[in-house]
Formats: sequence, structure tokens, C-alpha cells
Amino acid sequence: MSEAKLREELEEFVHNEFEEDIETDIEDSDTALDKIKSMIRNNKLAVFSAFIILAICIVAILAPIFSPYDPNAQVLKDRLIAPCSTHLLGTDELGRDVLSRLIYGARISLVIGIVPTVISMVIGTILGLMAGFLGKKVDFIIMRFADIMLAFPSLLLAMVVMYTLGASLINIFIALSLVNWAGTARIVRSQTLALKEKEFVEAAIAIGVKKSVIMFKHILPNCISSLIVLFTLNVPASILSESSLSFLGIGAQPPSTSWGLMVVRGKQYLFTDPWISIAPGIAILVIVLAFNFLGDGLRDAIDPYLKE
Repeated sequence: MSEAKLREELEEFVHNEFEEDIETDIEDSDTALDKIKSMIRNNKLAVFSAFIILAICIVAILAPIFSPYDPNAQVLKDRLIAPCSTHLLGTDELGRDVLSRLIYGARISLVIGIVPTVISMVIGTILGLMAGFLGKKVDFIIMRFADIMLAFPSLLLAMVVMYTLGASLINIFIALSLVNWAGTARIVRSQTLALKEKEFVEAAIAIGVKKSVIMFKHILPNCISSLIVLFTLNVPASILSESSLSFLGIGAQPPSTSWGLMVVRGKQYLFTDPWISIAPGIAILVIVLAFNFLGDGLRDAIDPYLKE
């Protein structure tokens, strides 16, 4: 057999083997929908947590329907009534129905949890992509700024911002967004550094695709799964941070109410009328655990390094 013929058969063999490997990888790979279905089958706790979060969101959106009383209506003759058939969770020091305030407070707490998280993740994702892909001076400047933000305890930094700007809902959004973007930027940067070495990115660079297109069209979609998990973990962290700020008197301000503010307003009655603080405290505990269990379930389903 001639050398040319032998080389041709060898190339054909390698080509066929390569195609079979690709077909096998494609058949074995799971889509995002398949991974979610797998989580639903295998992680009942995460699914139950998702239903809890959905139920709380629905109740918060439809608060006027589910609320038995006006949350701000003060009936002084009914102040500090223990839980009963008329007031299922009792009343507070001003005679306001605790259940109604809990339902309306879910709106503020969820908004404070979701809005700053989305803002900080958008900022962190953009800066992380730029740092990881552009590198050099851009990477140095962004990461050193992130190091400065991470050097301070997040709650302490949020307190400084709130004391500087004043206590209001908008300032809470600003404070929590400023203190939380650095963690997202570091995670996205690390993934970008790994993805930048992949063949599809190198091929895009070789054919002259714009850097912005590569970052947002080729690299960002591969970071979405991590960002989803990070979102489910950052939302409860923001809710807890707002509760801490409310405890210090710089969180949500009356007449609006949040679960953290309800806990703070009821602390002076903790030993005589504990239901005022216990009800919103349990609500915070439930929503935080639900988001964390959901995040763990999504991580187990999406993370390729944890795939069995």
C-alpha cells in the first residue's frame, strides 16, 4: 500500500472518529430545560422553595385582595390584641392588624431584595466581563476598585452610605447596589478568563469580531447559569441587610412598612406581646431559606462540575 493511500485512510479514520465523538457529546449534553426537569425530579426541596417564593410574590402583588384590613388603619381600642379569630396574627401597639401589615410589608421587602440585586448584578457583570476579557490596565483598575469595596464589611459600608444620603427607599437601593457589585464582578471575571481561552472565542477574535460582540454574545451567555444561582443567593442577603439597617433606624421609614421594620417596631414588646416581632421574623426566615434552597438546587442542576 502506497504512503499516500495509507495517509488518506488514516485521515478518514480520524475524521470519522471525531464525528462520532461530536455526535456522542451532542446526544449526552443536556439543555437548560432538561437540567430544570432533572432538578424538579431529584430535588423536591428546591421545587417546594420555588412554590413558596411564588406564593409570597403572588400574595404581595395581590395584597389588597388577601389583606383583611387596611394596614395603616389605627384602632387604639384594639391595640396589642393577641392572635384570635378576628386578628389572626394579633395587632400592634397602634391597633393595626399584624397580618395585613405583613402582607403589605412583603412588597417592600421583596422589592428591596430584588431591585438592588438586579442593579448590582448588571454593574458587576459588565465590569467583570471588561476586566476578564480586556485585561491589563482595565483589569487592574476594576479589580483594585473591587478589592477596596470587598475590604469593608458590606453592612458597615451600607450604613455609611445611608447615613450620608439619608434614610429612604431609593437610598437603600443605592446603598445595597454599591456594596454588592464587587462579588458579582469577581465571579464573572473568573469565568471570562476561562472562556477567553476557548476555541470559539479565539476563532471569533481571529476573524475580527468586535470585542463588545464577543463579550456580550459569546461569553455572557455561558455565564448566565452562574448568574441565576448568584441572584437567588443575593436576594435574601439584601433582605437581611435591609432588616439590619431598619434595626439601626436607617432602613424603610414609616408610614411604609417592611418585615425588618416590623421586627424593629415590635422589639420593645418582645417579652409581653411577642407576636408583633415573631410574625415578620418568621416571614424573613422563610423567604431567606426558600431562596437559599432554590439557589442550591439550581446550582446542583446547572453547574457542569457537579454533574454526576
